[in-house]
Amino acid sequence: MSLSLPKDFTDRMQDMLGDEFPAFLQSYENTNHQALRVNRLKGTVEDFLSGCTFSGELSPVTWTCDGFYYPASLRPGKHPYHEAGVYYIQEPSAMMPAALLDAQPGERVLDLCAAPGGKSTQIASAMQQQGILISNEIHPARAKILSENMERMGVQNAIVTSESPQTLMTRFPLYFDRIMVDAPCPGEGMFRKNEDAMSQWSLENVQMCADRQDEILDCAHHMLRPGGTLVYSTCTFAVAENEGSILRFTEKYPEYEVIEQKRLWPHKINGEGHFVAVLKKSGSPTSELHANNIPGSGHTYCLQDNGLKTLSSGEKKKKKKQNSSGPDMSGLEEFLQNTLTRNFSGNLALFGDQIYLLPKHAPSLSGLRVLRPGLHLGTLVKNRFEPSHAFALTLRPEDVCRKVMLTSGVESDYCTACNFIAGQTFPLDGEKGWYLICLDGYSLGWGKLAGGIMKNHYPKGLRKLL
Repeated sequence: MSLSLPKDFTDRMQDMLGDEFPAFLQSYENTNHQALRVNRLKGTVEDFLSGCTFSGELSPVTWTCDGFYYPASLRPGKHPYHEAGVYYIQEPSAMMPAALLDAQPGERVLDLCAAPGGKSTQIASAMQQQGILISNEIHPARAKILSENMERMGVQNAIVTSESPQTLMTRFPLYFDRIMVDAPCPGEGMFRKNEDAMSQWSLENVQMCADRQDEILDCAHHMLRPGGTLVYSTCTFAVAENEGSILRFTEKYPEYEVIEQKRLWPHKINGEGHFVAVLKKSGSPTSELHANNIPGSGHTYCLQDNGLKTLSSGEKKKKKKQNSSGPDMSGLEEFLQNTLTRNFSGNLALFGDQIYLLPKHAPSLSGLRVLRPGLHLGTLVKNRFEPSHAFALTLRPEDVCRKVMLTSGVESDYCTACNFIAGQTFPLDGEKGWYLICLDGYSLGWGKLAGGIMKNHYPKGLRKLL
């Protein structure tokens, strides 16, 4: 066979599977199944399928409403839709845990081991920008990738942190309605996709991961409110890390009921190996916690209908330019009032010259490592405001006064969209100012028209040839 699987691994799997072992072994010779998940923050699945030029090549992933298999020849990662966050390319089995978590709008949800962001963006899609999602990743480099994916998918209500589960446990006791624990594991279910995982596998590593998973689940327990839901998942086959983890956890915390446990076997489904358990904590929700808003660098503002009305401390401010007690925010107000048709409300925080719109009822994160405290609106530059790319990706054409509407079915429009993502300008007659550049109704980013030329504000670090 093409993969040289560790002998200890194959011996264990043969003991586990018996007569099914040859079929399991044969699955490693098969081609990987590739899938994408439609981002429901950008529109409905039905609208995507009706407007997408390649929808005829997609077939549904049966365990989630928004997942679709695609043929290897399609290469959807090279389409402008991918850069617009219209979908997330995700291993099909990995879509099941967030589907079973069943997060609802308005809830407080924690994704404890969230990078690179597949499950977090799926949770956010279900929450529809309502409530608070804290997506955490302990490793800083992976947390940065997580934050970038949350921004690409247009998530507004997420806070991205890079902390240990133990640290979060001390800050958020009994706080969350639902918690996702996609636990670090040896990745046995991904051997076919990731040969590095196979080369690093050992029985000792399996036991080490099982011990670490127990610690993570302990932390999750202390953060989940009574009546809350916990979903535990791995991409490994070891009983010690799957059924064993759940058994040890429920013996320690008998207030949990195991609602269901699922194993996804690569020789039985069109996907890789996965394990998922859904647990319910007994009891009724406690009274609401009164958490303070996230502090900025000394300046937090209340935004109402695109105008800055008051400071969060309650001190009244006039609508004209800010005085010496704070930075000049008039550029932001001017942008919101002159560029948008949609009203924004909520609390703003200023971190240096960066402005964020905080999730409603956001908790205090003082002293924690925070990569993204909410939606990054943009940057203050002297008395001007420059909107962020993340802000653009949360908007739809009807949210702005000026936009460029491109259609992927028109070859020249499709080329313009691809060239825009590559950083090029294009000529346009119209009123000067900020424009939202859109393809098939999906926002790609900001352009600024001046002198008949649409200047490109696509971030240089994200520009690419498609």
